[in-house]
Amino acid sequence: MKKIIYFIITIGFISQINAQEIKLPEVVISAVNYKYLNAVNTEDSDPAIKRLEQEVAFYNIKDSDLYEDEYDTYMIEFYIPDGRIVAAYDKDGNILRTIEKFKSVKLPKDVRDAVFTRFPNWTLDKDAYFVNFENNKEAKKVYKIKLRNGNEVMRIKIDAEGNFM
Repeated sequence: MKKIIYFIITIGFISQINAQEIKLPEVVISAVNYKYLNAVNTEDSDPAIKRLEQEVAFYNIKDSDLYEDEYDTYMIEFYIPDGRIVAAYDKDGNILRTIEKFKSVKLPKDVRDAVFTRFPNWTLDKDAYFVNFENNKEAKKVYKIKLRNGNEVMRIKIDAEGNFM
């Protein structure tokens, strides 16, 4: 008899339960600044740089406290401890140009291989990574590297593909 009562109570609770349907808000992915991301991102770039560049690409100028309809361009500065990006946006949120500078970054494999093949007995002392992006142009990426061999110091410039300048 106990089993029948438990069964009836269980059926009573189960019939009360309805499947929950949760509606999530729509997610809109903006493809406005995909040209910027395609121009500046490389597979082998430093993860901190990638995160900041994505933040720049997905920044919504219209949600900013700085936004007013009367201005045509906006200069916004983004920081991380070892670098910064200054981005110019138009009033629709499109990136017009950026200037980027990062210190002590992880060098891409092509750059490391080119430097240490050409200068095998030298050690990396300091490095800086510069990117200049302009809409509808190819991004200019340059690494400035300071090498040391004992008391000798050498400064070199190299692009992202490993070509010396």
